[in-house]
Amino acid sequence: MAKTSVRPGGPPLKSPLDYPDSPLSRAISTQPLLLGVFLNLQDIHVSSQPTSNSWTYDYNLACVQEADRQGFELAFSRMQWLPKGGYDGEASLDAFIALGAMASATKNIHLISTLHVLYGPLHPLHLAKWGATLDHISKGRWGINVVTGHRAIEHEMFGGGRIEHDQRYARSGELFDVLNSLWAEDENLSYDANESGKGNAWRLKDAFITPKPLYGRPVLVNATGSPAGIDFASSYSDIVFITSPGGAHIDSALETLPAHIATIKEAAKQKGREIKTLINPIVVSRDTPEEAEAYAQAIWEGKPKQEGAKSFGENKHYESDAQAWKGRKDARHKQGLNIGGNIEIIGSPEQVADQIEALHKIGIDGVQLSFYDFLPDLEHFGKKILPILKERGLRT
Repeated sequence: MAKTSVRPGGPPLKSPLDYPDSPLSRAISTQPLLLGVFLNLQDIHVSSQPTSNSWTYDYNLACVQEADRQGFELAFSRMQWLPKGGYDGEASLDAFIALGAMASATKNIHLISTLHVLYGPLHPLHLAKWGATLDHISKGRWGINVVTGHRAIEHEMFGGGRIEHDQRYARSGELFDVLNSLWAEDENLSYDANESGKGNAWRLKDAFITPKPLYGRPVLVNATGSPAGIDFASSYSDIVFITSPGGAHIDSALETLPAHIATIKEAAKQKGREIKTLINPIVVSRDTPEEAEAYAQAIWEGKPKQEGAKSFGENKHYESDAQAWKGRKDARHKQGLNIGGNIEIIGSPEQVADQIEALHKIGIDGVQLSFYDFLPDLEHFGKKILPILKERGLRT
């Protein structure tokens, strides 16, 4: 990671965490456990169990506004590029635009736009200008969830082929060295990516953007579990979105996550940085343990069971080289019901709080929550579970 602009003699590069008054610094300094909501901007059908869910902007905005009202710090969504028939349904909004658009309709929550940074390819000057604009609209609450692309079919949609796994991170690192430089520079910037040999092909000549982001640069997040991805996260990201090496069952997750978290945080420490870990549980909760188990069972029973049917989260008909989800193929680990999320948290409000607290105790800094019936279940979380987290000192 460049510590100063890629222009010789250029200024130092700063992140939102270098500013004590940035929204991200204030959130991290005041909240023991970060809370996020992980949206579905796609027409996703996990089960035939009825829900109020909708891929529409208005529904997802209502979810983010409810999370904002509850004091959540983060919101972002998955983003995929798939051919006709590739989604559970046919609708899929663009996460970059949708999350950015929510800036003027929210107050405090960070809006993290998922972006496949190597598709196209995007020119860094476009991205620097868009990012600075959204940073000002959101008053420092906007950021990028950096995705490099793990399915060949997605790269092919943009006219190319899948880039080798580790090379994707090398190319993304160069991109963000230049992006961060554009956000920091007080002079024009010229740069030719062809000369580095990393595979990027864009050039800049006397490039400059203004205004600059309010707090150095937008918030940066990436999801990973591979050595190359961890190296990228420890160099560039403020938050790393991790998966359970032990699969979706909470017991296996709690057993396997500590070593994984330690590896990530040590990698950042070796570079003089501190990074926060975020994980995505699905919360299935009702007032009693029996009601919660019945709810989870109803979701599971509504999943497609016939041979060859699409199974949520697997995309079996599209080959992937993603490494973070390998735990779900390891027979040594409990795998849960595969009803969504990276970890399944099922139970009464007290039991849900117990499991979230257990994740925090092993080193998880924040939970990016999914729900089966998004808006009603999110409201249930705010009424029944959030007060318990506050009583236990996990939220202020």
